[in-house]
Amino acid sequence: MTAPDERPSFRLAYVPGVTPAKWVRTWNERLPKVPLTLIGVTAPEAADVVRAGGADAGLVRLPIDRTGLSAIPLYTETTVVVVPKDHLVTAAEEITADDLADEFVLHPLDDALEWDRLPGQPAFERPATTAAAIELVAAGAGVLIVPQSLARLHHRKDLTYRPITDAPQSRVALTWLEEQTTDLVEQLIGIVRGRTVNSSRDQPTPPQPKRKRPESEGRKPAPGQRRVSGAPKSAKRGKPRRSR
Repeated sequence: MTAPDERPSFRLAYVPGVTPAKWVRTWNERLPKVPLTLIGVTAPEAADVVRAGGADAGLVRLPIDRTGLSAIPLYTETTVVVVPKDHLVTAAEEITADDLADEFVLHPLDDALEWDRLPGQPAFERPATTAAAIELVAAGAGVLIVPQSLARLHHRKDLTYRPITDAPQSRVALTWLEEQTTDLVEQLIGIVRGRTVNSSRDQPTPPQPKRKRPESEGRKPAPGQRRVSGAPKSAKRGKPRRSR
């Protein structure tokens, strides 16, 4: 809770590769009196930071421990393999896991993907971080499979990447404490989901009164009478033609 004499604020945790800049800009436009503070966290610790109250919400990679948390998926990332620029796989626009059968595939301890079985040959050891694994790729020690945003985050001039069509994918989600779905959390949900300021979620449309039909509309004609549409009451009948 914010004390009456305290200025409201909001803390948003985010994991590497996620870029919340556009959402922060929208927040500042809509809520200029509520500063939003970004907190960088690692993927493994993100859910615990939100659960412990270290942030009001978090942009995380699924799956997470959902105990006490609400979460809404936002988008799914393309998975790529990071290789030296002169690697054979760069001849293709995209590859499959089988194309890496003879490669040493690095598996960092902070891997953001869920594997049933890692493709390729296991590397000698697991690097501690994705950043360390990138250095090993540059040194020719193996290749690395990551979400595309992490490949961009750790971009190097001597490395490139190609999409893998059959690899696991990373889903990014917004999470917060179940019992603290505050007005500010609702504002953030609307922003990340692309709602406008005047969206129906924020400003419900009032019910419209039913239009009454004219009394004559829909009235059935009396027996023996024909319905005449559009003819004024004063309309005269034509004279019958005289037979010769």
